[in-house]
Amino acid sequence: MLDFVIILLFILAAAGIGFDAVELLPHSAQAQVSNVEALRWVTAGFGAIIGFAVGLMAQVTYRRFQAQVRKMPIEVLLTRAVGLVLGLLIANLMLAPIFLIPLPLDFGFIKPLAGILGSVMFAFLGVSLADTHGRALLRLINPNSIESILVAEGTLKPSSSKVLDTSCIIDGRIEELLNTGFVEGQILVSQFVLQELQQLADAANDQKRVRGRRGLEILNRMQQAYPDRLVIHPADYEDVNTVDAKLVRFAQDINGILVTNDYNLSKVANLQKVPVLNVNDLAQAVRPIYLPGDSIELKILKEGKEPSQGVGYLNDGTMVVVEEGLNHLGGELRVVVTSALQTSAGRMIFARPQASVAA
Repeated sequence: MLDFVIILLFILAAAGIGFDAVELLPHSAQAQVSNVEALRWVTAGFGAIIGFAVGLMAQVTYRRFQAQVRKMPIEVLLTRAVGLVLGLLIANLMLAPIFLIPLPLDFGFIKPLAGILGSVMFAFLGVSLADTHGRALLRLINPNSIESILVAEGTLKPSSSKVLDTSCIIDGRIEELLNTGFVEGQILVSQFVLQELQQLADAANDQKRVRGRRGLEILNRMQQAYPDRLVIHPADYEDVNTVDAKLVRFAQDINGILVTNDYNLSKVANLQKVPVLNVNDLAQAVRPIYLPGDSIELKILKEGKEPSQGVGYLNDGTMVVVEEGLNHLGGELRVVVTSALQTSAGRMIFARPQASVAA
């Protein structure tokens, strides 16, 4: 509809100009025309044709401009608009004295010409400066302005809240992840998880009591280190019996991410379309990869199955079988990796002492 209106306006404007253009002809030329009204309609028709062509060009130009504006990032659009307004404002302030200067009538065209040229020049300058320094200006006004704008338009996504499981808290590795800065967003501990930790801490079983107290101590340290991020959420579900089911439902309700190291809970949450961060999967993913030829500083802890073999372990628990390593039992040894084997029980690395390889 808008395209039709644009073209129609150009046709009507050009036809009107053509219809009245006959008045611009010299009187001698008009006297030679037998039917001036017919000439008016002819020139109006030619004007309409020209207006149709110009309208098509204007419509195509408008559509291209509209497409560029839609693809333009919101912060660029905002800074350019501000730069354009400031440029026009400065142009009007600087050109105001020129309009007060008395000029002869023959030079009266200078004032509107200076106004047009000045406005165009300063508007272009304002847009150029906005493209160059617009981001710095927005960040100076509000350090979070650009991020807020990008989140509002959907370019950036806000960090989802992380819901902690009881086993994940007791495990303790979530505290180290927070210290490294790899976990973003709010950390939520639900009231029913806190109650479960308290029940474990008050249990008669020594092992459960130690686990519960450890979890509470870790939570206290995390709350002291990150008071603005760690939140105890009062949500509870009386109609749900198990803590795991409550955790999954809670994560669904707040569109959060469940953080756990419980394999079964991870599978149940995945089946219910709840995002899960499994600490064990993360630990498996960041384990160092050793290729044949890499050297490792290793302590030989015990004998291997084969004669002269020694066995050591990496920090992540990976077993390293060292050929000719039995003679170094109990001591530190630099070994060179010869091969690696992935088994159902985990990964196993085979190596030889560096001295024997060099020889």
